[in-house]
Amino acid sequence: MGGVCAAVLCGGVGSRLRPLTYYFQKAMIPVGSKQKPLLEYIILLLRKHNVENVNLLCGYKYQQIVNYFGNGERFNVKINYVIDRKGFRGTGWAVLNAYEGGYFKDFENVLIYYGDILTDINIRDLINYHENLKSTATIAVSKGYRLPVGVAYTEGARIVKFEEKPLINIPVCMGILILRKNAFDVMAEVSRKCINEEYDLMGHLIPELTARRESVYAYETNALWYDVGSTEKYEKLDNNFADTLLEFLEG
Repeated sequence: MGGVCAAVLCGGVGSRLRPLTYYFQKAMIPVGSKQKPLLEYIILLLRKHNVENVNLLCGYKYQQIVNYFGNGERFNVKINYVIDRKGFRGTGWAVLNAYEGGYFKDFENVLIYYGDILTDINIRDLINYHENLKSTATIAVSKGYRLPVGVAYTEGARIVKFEEKPLINIPVCMGILILRKNAFDVMAEVSRKCINEEYDLMGHLIPELTARRESVYAYETNALWYDVGSTEKYEKLDNNFADTLLEFLEG
């Protein structure tokens, strides 16, 4: 046992991307001037950094993903498909379903990647950082996130300063993290409190790990990244960013 496999979360209905996701699985929306699926960029990034065992955690319209990516041979990776259990909502249930299905059994660590993120993050550097710290969980974070709303600074009810969509200089989660195998015992335990409820990795598991004083670390990076998870963000995605990223990944 050793090494790292990937688990890509691409099973949600993509409600924030409607009406596009009435027709597309959200990870399959076309990106850049070459109109390749968003998920292709993710798989190419993983391959670029030698993560070649990729588990796609699927549900809604998963046939679109299977039909395009097949067994992964065309992309020089091995792809497994893990279909979400009906009636279970949330990222925690999706990952736990894959774990209990034995998809991670040959690996010490699992890199979890939210399927609506474009980035050029150095995955291998993140893995090395995690392994050197022997961390239970390592979360990729970035500073300089631009809020999608305006911020009012007040004295009483009076606004004394207003900033439209300011940059904030605190670490924010990029939607990429690594879990060591011991985290899954905690994940299974937490799940028993979430029966018939949504179970979220960042909302439930990570707070539980920190509360238990497990080793949870932040990996801060200056990598470029973009969350494509809403119609507004998708409309504002610069083709040049996607095209430059694709050139890097295919180079």
